Amino acid sequence: MATIGIAVNSKSKNAKGEMTDETLFIDCVVFGKTADNCAQFLHKGSKALIEGRLRQRRWEKDGQKFSKVEVIANGVRFLTPKGQGAGSAAAGDSDHVPDEVSDVEPF
Repeated sequence: MATIGIAVNSKSKNAKGEMTDETLFIDCVVFGKTADNCAQFLHKGSKALIEGRLRQRRWEKDGQKFSKVEVIANGVRFLTPKGQGAGSAAAGDSDHVPDEVSDVEPF
């Protein structure tokens, strides 16, 4: 199991008609081989498509209530080409980045 943080960037117009950027940070939980591949191939700045379901966790600490929404990943597709992006492996690295990994097969 691994938990990875992702940043989702979006643009929208505010009430004045100006374009604004918004970044939403979401934790994703991945399991099995998918978690191993994410740990090996994803780095800060890597692009990925993550499919899964949403789960809300709630807890209480020191009398204060907290909640958090996270993605339970079914599949991860690596979108950053090998050798590009922040934190990528050195040139000549023989590791093959999988196109998509999933612990849940569609058949």
